[in-house]
Parts: sequence; C-alpha cells; structure tokens
Amino acid sequence: MNWTEGIKKFTDYLLLERGLNENSRQAYTADVKKLAEFARSEGITTPKAIEHAHLIDFLHFLTDLGLAERSQARIISGLKSFFHFLVLEDLIDANPAKLIVSPKLGRKLPQVLSQEEIEALLSAIDLSKPEGQRNKAIIEVLYGCGLRVSELTDLRLSHLYLTEGFIRVIGKGNKERLVPIGAPAIKALKLYFQDRNMLADINKEARDIVFLNRRGKRLTRVMIFTIIKQLGQKAGISKTISPHSLRHAFATHLVEGGADLRAVQEMLGHASILTTEVYTHLNNQYLRQTIRDYHPRS
Repeated sequence: MNWTEGIKKFTDYLLLERGLNENSRQAYTADVKKLAEFARSEGITTPKAIEHAHLIDFLHFLTDLGLAERSQARIISGLKSFFHFLVLEDLIDANPAKLIVSPKLGRKLPQVLSQEEIEALLSAIDLSKPEGQRNKAIIEVLYGCGLRVSELTDLRLSHLYLTEGFIRVIGKGNKERLVPIGAPAIKALKLYFQDRNMLADINKEARDIVFLNRRGKRLTRVMIFTIIKQLGQKAGISKTISPHSLRHAFATHLVEGGADLRAVQEMLGHASILTTEVYTHLNNQYLRQTIRDYHPRS
C-alpha cells in the first residue's frame, strides 16, 4: 500500500464511518498529504515504513518552516487519526504517532463584535442593490442563530420553520439541531425571498438552498467571507472579521445577557461544554469592565 492508496482509504473511512463533512475530510487528508510529501523526499514510499523518529523529523521540519503551534497541533491530530485508522484496518502493526505530544496551546480568545458594530454592519448594506436584501438576511441569520459558515451555505428552505420560530441545522458530523430564529432574521429572510423568487433560473441542485447568487447557484463559503469583509470595511470596523465573528458575537452576547451555558452549547452545536466555556472568559472580561465603570469603590 503506497501513500496514495492509504490516503484514499482514509478519506473513504472519514466519509463512510465517521461521517465527517467535506471541509473536515479535506483538512484531515491535507495534513496526511503533507507528511506523504515529506516522507517521499526522504525515500519513504509507504505509510507502513513510517516510524516514530520519522514523525519527529517531520515536526522539526514544520517548526523550521515557521508553522504556528496551533497549526502543528491540528496536523498532529490529523496524523494520529490516520495511523489509528491504519491500525484498525490491520494495515500496520503499531501506531507510530501514539506517543507524539501536541504543543500546549493557550486559550485564544476571539475578537468579538459589539452590538453597535453589528448594527454598523447592517447599516452598511445597500438595500437598493439586487443582493442587498440577501446580504442583510445573511448577517441576520449568522448573528441571530450563531451558525457556522458551512451551515449557512447548506441551509435549506425545507429546514425553515419560521412560523414556529426554528430552523433545522446540519452541523459537524451531519449532526442535526434545532436553533431558535428571532423576528429580525425572519423578517430579513421573508424580504429576501421576494427577490429570490424573481431569479430567472435556479440551478436544479440549488432549488432547496436558501442563499443563492444571481445565477441561481448556492453561495460559496468564500463568497460569504468576501461579503462580510467588504461590509466590515464599509462600516469602518478595524477588527479582523469573518463569518465566524458573528457566531462569536451571538454566543458572547447571549452569555453577557445571562444565558445558560448549556443552552448556548446546544444552539452552537458544540459536542463538549468545554468548547463553549471560552465565552465565560469573555463574559468575565465584560463583568470586570462593568465593575470598573459602575461600582463606586472600583
């Protein structure tokens, strides 16, 4: 079994047995391909020939390239999954990555958009343009429901229960969850649907997709990034923002308002409460600032 065959088997395993979405599968296989490229340059033509020492050399190579610790940790995670799969399939006898230790990472708190900055983003949208109502609906749904960008681009008309005030979201690992949707997002969607219904030709595969471009095809993740980046510049927001910034804002503003952390975890689709707890740190910063600003003995 050469590297190409091994990576193909691994990709099939990620799809069929672990049920990972396309973005996750691409990330995992990209990490293994990096190792394969390094291994071939060292004359190692099969995954079975990889030993622990080779992996250490590979990590030193990544460090010399200047790769950040967070990126190295992600690659190590991908390699551990790959070799674990090979052991499961009896394609190798032992996992050479088992004893590899990921670099310790500090908790990186994201930059969070304030409520005023969210309003500035919405105000920057030119509603006279054909894509205006659509872009407003995108911002309202990302911020109002806390969706990942991939969840937004995959959102379907058949998954909207606007009368009941919920949407059905397909998250990581094809896990489904119901997320409440508020009045501003519902109103923005209904106004956008008036424009969507006037599209001359909607691609057959995109008829059930909510957000479309002017050619009747689903919007890509890259296009969503571009829309939000341009709106941020137009609104005069100096922070580096992305679709994920709106997801962070959704969670942070809920926690600041006193929302139960378990409820926020459920709405975000986090498998572990530990992932959601980052927002308690953000909330603590907010509470400390409130004490400094308003307490008479601060």
